[in-house]
Amino acid sequence: MRASNEPSVAQVLEIQMKKTLIIGGIAAAIVLVGGWALAQSAGHGPGGMHGMGHRMQGHMGPGMNGQMGPGMRRQMGSGMMEMGLGMMGGSATMDERRDLHDLFFNHQRIKRTVTNLPDGIRTVTESDDSRVAETIRKHVVEMGQRVEEGRDPGLPIETPALHAIFGHKDKIKTAYEVTEKGIIVVQTSTAATAVKALQDHAAEVSDLARRGMVAAHEAMMKNGGMVARGMRMRGATTDPQHED
Repeated sequence: MRASNEPSVAQVLEIQMKKTLIIGGIAAAIVLVGGWALAQSAGHGPGGMHGMGHRMQGHMGPGMNGQMGPGMRRQMGSGMMEMGLGMMGGSATMDERRDLHDLFFNHQRIKRTVTNLPDGIRTVTESDDSRVAETIRKHVVEMGQRVEEGRDPGLPIETPALHAIFGHKDKIKTAYEVTEKGIIVVQTSTAATAVKALQDHAAEVSDLARRGMVAAHEAMMKNGGMVARGMRMRGATTDPQHED
């Protein structure tokens, strides 16, 4: 009989799988450098991540695949998604990472306009696809809450502009307006450095909406690569930038 404080078989497998995913991230980063562009379309194509998943399932065989429960398959898929997006580490939830994954792969269905204001920005982010529109609204509001609470998700694709926004969170006012196809956000500040950070980050988000996974990959590589950046972010803190 198993003692109450001993890990179950499922927990042991889960721990081992996480270790394997971290080690596998190094190899995944090498593959991504050469083949990232294949994953940027909404359908992925026969050589994209969906095709790779089908090929992997075929190599596993019916026995191993049949023994994996839905929970383990879901966690493996999420782990592969993290490696593919360069999103290991940080405090972002799996649900938040999944939303980013969906937005990057459906970037061609996103329409976004940015107006720079004297004291901030006004952004309109929408989609004719109702599912994508809902994901946009959910992601924008969740990120807004993180900024208000100072909870930087610590993802490897983050930029200095986003870190500056978290540093200036008490100097930024945000207003939301939900639309039929997405959301309008107006962010303003009396601090010049905060205004610049808002405008710089808005341009970065527009680039992600325009180029999807290609832009995300470039941001990840600028931050030092997937694995190294993910490890650094686990213990990193963001210091607020001070006014000159």
